[in-house]
Amino acid sequence: MKKIDEIYAATPVRTQVFHQLEKEILSGDLVPGTSLTETKLCSQLGVSRTPIREALMQLELEGLVKTIHNKGAVVVGISGDDVDDIYTIRVRIEGLAARRAAENITPEELEDLREIVELQEFYVGRGDNLQVWNLDNRFHEIVYEGCRSRPLKQILSLFHNYIQKARETTVRGGRAAASTQEHRAILTAIEQRDPDEAERLMGVHVENARKSFFEMLG
Repeated sequence: MKKIDEIYAATPVRTQVFHQLEKEILSGDLVPGTSLTETKLCSQLGVSRTPIREALMQLELEGLVKTIHNKGAVVVGISGDDVDDIYTIRVRIEGLAARRAAENITPEELEDLREIVELQEFYVGRGDNLQVWNLDNRFHEIVYEGCRSRPLKQILSLFHNYIQKARETTVRGGRAAASTQEHRAILTAIEQRDPDEAERLMGVHVENARKSFFEMLG
């Protein structure tokens, strides 16, 4: 675990600690059941107890840790049921974001979306699934921006972050080409300002990702 000042700049220390711990929980570096003791975290992150306590409280509010009597904070993480629920919710509302993007996206955002899909296609051809995965995040971020709905963007960005490990597993584990083809189809619908088709295709895309993840789990 890196010290906080090696990673972040001028943001409140409690926020830095929260984001660092959240990242390690969601990536699986801190597995469910791991005890998060204040003393150890202070030493590892190079900060005082106060921001550690505040960060742990925020993580508990978000359901990522829980406080156990005489044991302190323990990692809960994201369960398989949580992932399934998040994908189910995304299927229902991420299509709405694509619909809104088809109606509201700017020419500049649309050009960025084209560039991302073209780069994904290039990296698929080279078999570089890591780069395809890195670009996947940005594709969805631009759709969220383009929908011009702050509530939708906030909800979907949170969900996208919470299942980053599941998404990485599917894209890097063999779904890179299919995911990129689906992005191309969504892009085409948005380019054509076809909200119905953009919504439908995004729903199919998220549902395919959900199925792929659980098939890989066996």
